Amino acid sequence: MLLRRGVVALLTLAALAACGDDASPPADQAPAAVQSQSQGRQMDDDGGAAGLAGKGASPSAGAVKDRGAQALAFVQQQPGTLGIIVRDRQTGAVWRAGDTKAKTWTASTIKLAIATDLLERSQAKQVTLDSADRSNLDKALINSDNDAATALWNKYDGPGMLERFRTKFGMSGLAVISGYETFWRNLECGAEDLQNLMTYVLEKTDSTSRTYLVTTLRKVASNQRWGVWAAGSGLRPGNKDGWAEKPVDGRNVWVTHTVGFAGDGERYVVAAMYEQRPGGTLAKGAHAVSDAVATYFGAKVPAPVTLP
Repeated sequence: MLLRRGVVALLTLAALAACGDDASPPADQAPAAVQSQSQGRQMDDDGGAAGLAGKGASPSAGAVKDRGAQALAFVQQQPGTLGIIVRDRQTGAVWRAGDTKAKTWTASTIKLAIATDLLERSQAKQVTLDSADRSNLDKALINSDNDAATALWNKYDGPGMLERFRTKFGMSGLAVISGYETFWRNLECGAEDLQNLMTYVLEKTDSTSRTYLVTTLRKVASNQRWGVWAAGSGLRPGNKDGWAEKPVDGRNVWVTHTVGFAGDGERYVVAAMYEQRPGGTLAKGAHAVSDAVATYFGAKVPAPVTLP
């Protein structure tokens, strides 16, 4: 299901080692999901989404349906397993394309769950986060720093967080990859789980934690300005991305995931997970999830994103 290691000229060894997990460990209304033959085409190049205005304007039903059909067709044409969800928190409508329940390595998207758990425990006076912890939270979310995530995981009982991720955050599909130790880099989930996590952050966390997470996800470093970021600056997106080359069925494959929000008041929750086939690359995966998001929101395609 996943893909053999592709050599990506864009990557440096340092980027893979430092970010995103992101090298393998050593050991309005939502558009109808209708079939369309059209692919994502050039959209408005205005830094935002045509018809999905950041100030609360609602697009016409026809325009949204057309973009949904285009995005669906694009997702269906991608090799491997790609699933994407867009949830409109204003109307409650949900649009899905691809296999949103398929589980694969979470890569660094799970850092958002770790941060959310620690912030809530801090607010409840169950733990005390010192300045080093706060710095590690920033690094894990903004830069996708692996060492920062590991420090937090080890200090605050990472394995003990998993049940809260499942029952409190709605990540019921979250599991440890068979044969691996219980560690943040060895987890799997589906796009539905990431959408539930982001919805929890926006709707159920305390205001202090929520403000920090929304603000921080909007200022991610350049290595994470793809995926949900491709919705366009007019929609003020924020996201946590994850990318890694991981073993699946005995072969290394690239996974590229994104979870976040877009729109005025963080109106739209977006989650996408993409597990490529052998022969894929980081660049192909990041562009695929970015172009799927851009097509749905009426932003420019190919999306002008920055790759890790």
